Amino acid sequence: MSRPQHFGWFLARGFGPHGWGHPYLDWGYDWTSPALYQDAVRTLEQAGFDLLIIEDAPSLGSAETIDLRVRQAFGGPKLDPLLLAPYLFAATERIGIVPTVNPAATLPYTAARQFATLQHLSGHRLGLNVVTDTGSARHFSTSPQLGHDAAYDRAEEWISAVRALWRSWPDGALIADPAAGRYADGTRLEPTIHRGEYYAFDGPLNAIPFTDGEPVIVSPGGSPRGLGFAGANSDVQLALAPMTEDSVRGYRSRIHDAAVAAGRLAEDITILFAIQPVVVSSAEEADRIVAASLAPDDATLRRIAERQSSDLETDLTALDLDRPLDRRIFGDHVSHGSIRRLVGDHDDDAPLRRILAAHARLGRLSDGSGWVGTADELADRIEEYGTWGNDGVLLWGDLHPVTVHRTLDELVPILRRRGILRREYEPALRANLRPF
Repeated sequence: MSRPQHFGWFLARGFGPHGWGHPYLDWGYDWTSPALYQDAVRTLEQAGFDLLIIEDAPSLGSAETIDLRVRQAFGGPKLDPLLLAPYLFAATERIGIVPTVNPAATLPYTAARQFATLQHLSGHRLGLNVVTDTGSARHFSTSPQLGHDAAYDRAEEWISAVRALWRSWPDGALIADPAAGRYADGTRLEPTIHRGEYYAFDGPLNAIPFTDGEPVIVSPGGSPRGLGFAGANSDVQLALAPMTEDSVRGYRSRIHDAAVAAGRLAEDITILFAIQPVVVSSAEEADRIVAASLAPDDATLRRIAERQSSDLETDLTALDLDRPLDRRIFGDHVSHGSIRRLVGDHDDDAPLRRILAAHARLGRLSDGSGWVGTADELADRIEEYGTWGNDGVLLWGDLHPVTVHRTLDELVPILRRRGILRREYEPALRANLRPF
């Protein structure tokens, strides 16, 4: 029997226009209606997935790149995934729902109260993907935009403050004894007076304690500071890294070291590597798709540049394709991980054409060069990850039913027959994420 692993789905495009730019747009799903997402999340739950993580970016970016972000709906518009969560909880019973939240956007007391409400109403299935998107800062105050590391400092203070509020009802404070005529003992509540560098407030929280643990904290950071944040605070790490054995083992080691340095155990963090497979019906079809991707034309490269410009909030479309990419064009607020994903392993003198062409080219699952292949080939690869000590994977894609079913219809039975994918759920998200 193969080693079981955890599985999740990463809705990387966020709560935005699903189907746009794809032929299956003509299915006619309304992306502003909960039905699209409810349909997909029920399928993920039936498949035995532990969680759904929903990306978000509350900003359309700088004035100079707004058109690039909305022209093909790469960077917006997007609705708030936190407000989508109740509709997904209502449609399911076991799967965890993890909307993205930004410490810059919500004060700790408000955040702690809202998250506590969803944790209770969902049967303790809430997770929070905590990001430090500094480019959105101007929407929430006129304070100067924080740099990369300072944004993590603020996030550290924010999550610590939120947790302190959740814990402001200690053991014995909630009595709920009708016979004694006493609901709670107010003398036991912690005042939770906070005066920090970024936030100031008084508690306690107006919410009762959790019965099955606090909401699960997820983080995606790949920089040294981001890994440190994960080590100290996260229950799940959304890992973006090359899927080679050395890379996977090295990344896991850095996360585990960060956890130990913060006084935690390595196994306190479940590390899920994000992958974006293209599942096809035969090896011959996979070969045809890969061959067709090897010589992208300029129009294809421009579409890639538009998408990357949206993600990086930096206009790449006006650059000379045949000149090296000057890394100094990226502002301090731009994610280090996003820059690394753009550049890959190219040298500083690599022309932009070569960098973009690498994003157009696809590879085969069968030889480890990429992610195009059959369901059996994908299962082989995931099974191999388990031999490296991997905790699990996040399948990366939109939530359009065409995408979900194309990816999972053949894959799920194969993974279950091999003993890699769960068949049964525990009562709460935190319990489902425990090591197998």
